Amino acid sequence: MKRITGYLLLVGLVISVGISLVAQDQTTPPPKVLMIYREFLKPGKSGSQHEKTESAFVAATTAAKWPEHYLAMDSMTGQPRSLFFFGYDSFAALEKDTLDTQKNAAFSAALDRAAAADGELLTSMEGTAFAYNEELSFHAPVNIGEIRYFEISRYRIRPGHGKDWDAIVKAYKDAYQKAVPDSHWAIYDAVYGHNSDGGHLVIFPMKSLSEVDKGFADSKKIEGAIGEEGLKKVADLEAACIEESEVNVFQFNPRESYPPDNWVKSDPSFWKPKAAAPAKKAEPKPAQ
Repeated sequence: MKRITGYLLLVGLVISVGISLVAQDQTTPPPKVLMIYREFLKPGKSGSQHEKTESAFVAATTAAKWPEHYLAMDSMTGQPRSLFFFGYDSFAALEKDTLDTQKNAAFSAALDRAAAADGELLTSMEGTAFAYNEELSFHAPVNIGEIRYFEISRYRIRPGHGKDWDAIVKAYKDAYQKAVPDSHWAIYDAVYGHNSDGGHLVIFPMKSLSEVDKGFADSKKIEGAIGEEGLKKVADLEAACIEESEVNVFQFNPRESYPPDNWVKSDPSFWKPKAAAPAKKAEPKPAQ
């Protein structure tokens, strides 16, 4: 938790924003269930090549007028990969979406064709199911339509140290409330899939990367709010309970996303970018 733990680990903060459906002047809580699919790309296969294969998924979903929307983003740090976020009110809603897709033969066939083409660019892919942890999240509702980046921290907690993890986060929630109350994060606990035995995600939503600079500047305020004794206690808890951690930055990719209408209305130039104009052919020079 890069930002949360000040100079210690500075917790990256939370996926609160998940796939919340928010209007331009409105925020809603994060989804209770979050499915994240990670696609790891072959070297040189990211960018426009991947956008081309992913556009087939977007086209198929749009043609089917599918009610469930999703958000795509690309890694700016770490191994080249793309993340796809699908949010649901419950696991029952996730099941319904899965069964409805299977029953729609035309839609399923279009997705299969898109997956076959997309698979040529990947080294591997995986899906993980997460449950929203409201108690540990902080001012989680945000307007996703205005967000452009996620700073995502991944944590693996040692068995038997769940309460230590809770104590760390709660200590920083209190400090942020005192020192930087306008911050936002939401925490998700891994339920099925990668790191489901002690894994947590913390995602900090950002409108601009300038917020990273602000986070470093705010770290002194956080340290002051916790106090010297509190920082030592948190450091001891971290050493005892955190087995593994990693922080990365991801950028939203509207060309690979299937956003709800209210996101598009909030900023149509971002969420529905125009296709690049084809390059003009050079005209032959007249004979000399």
